[in-house]
Amino acid sequence: MGSSIFLFTLFIAFHLLIFRQQPSIFAAADMNLIQKTCKNTKYYDLCVSSLKSNPRSSSVDTKGLANIMVGVGFANATATSSYLSSQLLSTKTNDTTLKKVLKECADKYTYAGDSLQASGQDLATEDYDYAYLHISAAADYPNACHNAFRRSPGLAYPAELARREDGLKQICDVVLGIIDHIISSS
Repeated sequence: MGSSIFLFTLFIAFHLLIFRQQPSIFAAADMNLIQKTCKNTKYYDLCVSSLKSNPRSSSVDTKGLANIMVGVGFANATATSSYLSSQLLSTKTNDTTLKKVLKECADKYTYAGDSLQASGQDLATEDYDYAYLHISAAADYPNACHNAFRRSPGLAYPAELARREDGLKQICDVVLGIIDHIISSS
């Protein structure tokens, strides 16, 4: 329960830090900006649907769109870490290997969330190299989780975790594409 409260508080703090309105910086965005921005990403449909579903998308510039996608990634990483923690708590087995791997994976997704949070700060200061680095790290943390399952004979990688891993990697790829677009437009 304590870690859930901490994660929720961290999530709220992240949103307050990253997503507060800064009218002097943000230009009005419309569907054309979203489409133009998303055309520069690997996962156009994911990009468009994620941005269209966020009401703030209509009032931000391209950097704001990148921040919104960072928030989507942060939510994914946080939810996956919570999911793994709940799996760890609900596992009614004495299999210490499984428990160790679930704990390691929960930690990796927490680190992914931390990296995404740092990338939001980097975007705010227009430090795009560090933002790129942090987002790339966030996309790579799930590999360490997957590898932990591979190193443990007899443990199958859960389909739900594979789905969440793919989702986080795709979200990070979208953010990286948006950052590439920001840099090339400068």
